[in-house]
Amino acid sequence: MAEAGKAERTTGRSGAGRYHHGNLKAALRDAAERILIERGVAEVGLREVARAVGVSHAAPYRHYENREALLADIAAGGFERLRTRMAAVSAPSPQERVAMIATSYVGFAMDEPAIFRLMFGPELAKPAHPQLKIAADATFAMVREAMIDFGVPPPATIEAIASWALVHGYATLLLDDRLAEHAGDLDPAEMMRRAGEIFVAGVSAKIAEAGDK
Repeated sequence: MAEAGKAERTTGRSGAGRYHHGNLKAALRDAAERILIERGVAEVGLREVARAVGVSHAAPYRHYENREALLADIAAGGFERLRTRMAAVSAPSPQERVAMIATSYVGFAMDEPAIFRLMFGPELAKPAHPQLKIAADATFAMVREAMIDFGVPPPATIEAIASWALVHGYATLLLDDRLAEHAGDLDPAEMMRRAGEIFVAGVSAKIAEAGDK
């Protein structure tokens, strides 16, 4: 890989995506994200990313075994950003925190639709990429912990999956512009708030029912 090492030490060609020095892996990942966002996942390839950064075609292989490894790194970063957004939620009660985490999930999907679709799309098998699986599992664990704080008995797996299915389905319908077919002029944010209230009310009722037994 001498050619790849030389490519890392040289400046790239002119343009916004050229590589000068420092962290080549980060530069490759950033260029791949730009291509993904602007042109779609099918256009992301190691040769194309190397061209965008301004290094040799061999250089990316110092950091990524193949195209799928590059996509997995992007998806893992998406899960980390989603988890950071969810962790930043501040609410006066566990019930409201669950609802606000749901809203933050939908907000992430709307802000980063291309990354969101990659994270949950068919291009990647999470078990094949440990870093991606760890990032995804940590994000799901945060949802499960929120449900336990709410009062659901551990491990709260079913309830966490139910809440995830609700918000993920809503986010997907919103991204695919399918809600207007049935909701008309209803505000999407208001719809998400109401859906969250319905879910929280149902979980609260189940918790109370279990406590009465």
